Amino acid sequence: MRAEDEALIVACIPSLRRYARGLTGDRERADDLVQDTLERAWSRFSRWQRRGELRAWMFGIMHNQFIDSVRAQRRQPEIQADAELPEVAVRPSQADGLEVRDLDRCLLQLPPDLRAVILLVGVEEFSYREAALALDVPVGTVMSRLSRARERLGALLGARPAAVPTLHRVK
Repeated sequence: MRAEDEALIVACIPSLRRYARGLTGDRERADDLVQDTLERAWSRFSRWQRRGELRAWMFGIMHNQFIDSVRAQRRQPEIQADAELPEVAVRPSQADGLEVRDLDRCLLQLPPDLRAVILLVGVEEFSYREAALALDVPVGTVMSRLSRARERLGALLGARPAAVPTLHRVK
């Protein structure tokens, strides 16, 4: 592997960490997912055919690793401990921190396929084509999943009281 290729992979790590944290909702599981993704990318780098963007290829690997882990968890007997909210970085004001926590909680309520597409397009700023490559689905599927994800997320967030008072038209 060339030094330029190594640099490209290393440059993806911050984005991969954000995406993994959004998918898993847990710092330790996210770190494990990033590690597994990097290991797989490194070992299979020769399979990347340089047809697309390296970043999309790496996110595709991460997405597949995540889906495999979700499927494996479904096969294991469920042991329910007290569910803790994922750790969220403290924002400058308390209201902002509460809104981020609420958004994080709502994101985790979305099915994994919808959560993945909203994180790729909304947070990582992937184009629809890049997200489709990463998720190995058609562009139309990305668009419909994104629409459903936004709709469900809006409904989940709408269930809480509005933080900003509604403006009324005065004649």
